Amino acid sequence: MTADRRVPARVGLLALLYGTGGLFCVAGALRPMHPETPVALTGVLAAVGIGGAAALLARGDRLSQAGGHTALAGVSLLVALLASRSVTAVGIVGLGPVLIAIGLYAAHFCSLTAARAHAGLAVGTASLGAAVALPSTAALPWLMTAVSALLLTEAHARLNRALRTDAATDPLTGLANRRSWEAEAGRTLARALRSDEPLTVAVLDLDDFKAVNDRDGHGAGDRLLQQVADHWQSRLRTADLLGRYGGDEFVLRLPATDGPGAQELLQRLDGGPISWSVGTATARAGDSLAALLQRADAELYAGKRQRTAGRTDGVG
Repeated sequence: MTADRRVPARVGLLALLYGTGGLFCVAGALRPMHPETPVALTGVLAAVGIGGAAALLARGDRLSQAGGHTALAGVSLLVALLASRSVTAVGIVGLGPVLIAIGLYAAHFCSLTAARAHAGLAVGTASLGAAVALPSTAALPWLMTAVSALLLTEAHARLNRALRTDAATDPLTGLANRRSWEAEAGRTLARALRSDEPLTVAVLDLDDFKAVNDRDGHGAGDRLLQQVADHWQSRLRTADLLGRYGGDEFVLRLPATDGPGAQELLQRLDGGPISWSVGTATARAGDSLAALLQRADAELYAGKRQRTAGRTDGVG
């Protein structure tokens, strides 16, 4: 596979889940645990698992989110089918780690709601399948396994959501941080260029912010940044994305907005606790996010230099 077609982790691990299941089925078909073990079915499931892994790897980064959900749900249904044909308590309870693996995968790569749905599907369908062939001695171990899978999924999904939020959020203002803003804005730019819709980005910089820090201290500067962020955020549209780029510099993504529309929207941000300067750039064919930000930044500092020159001429 070439360097520009690397398999994303979400696809690679899903392929690993399929492939590992397939190899276990191969082992089960070659060395059955019981004379009544459904060797033919196990062989078919082995082929499905290994073939599914190969198909996922071939799909790579082209696998959509919906395709990923479908493939993960497919693992749950295959486990349920295998559980319904198991003939020993060990064979059924031995499927528990697969349920946990499904739940942990969903907790890491899906939203909290989707992770709960996948864990519920895996445990629910496998439990129905197990009920068909479940020996009475396996009921309690299976219940413990099913509950453990659900609890581990919930705990891991909650923790992962908190970590994702922390990693994407500026701790002082609660806005998107530089990394998460660039990731979201980059995706929006790609969609805008494909659909030929307008997109404008803005770079905003607070005027004389250093003087506030020097005069009143960094605590006052931090409070000012929080007030500005709250003021701006309350006046933006839901689809707009405001981020803190660093220091007293902010960035703003304005989807479905051309240059004049951006200027009209930016006027809503007036009236805050400090004056500010802004530069904007509207996407053109072939633009990268870096190019957009560079043009907006250049406009911002050109305006600052012009105002500084005007004040100097006025003093003269």
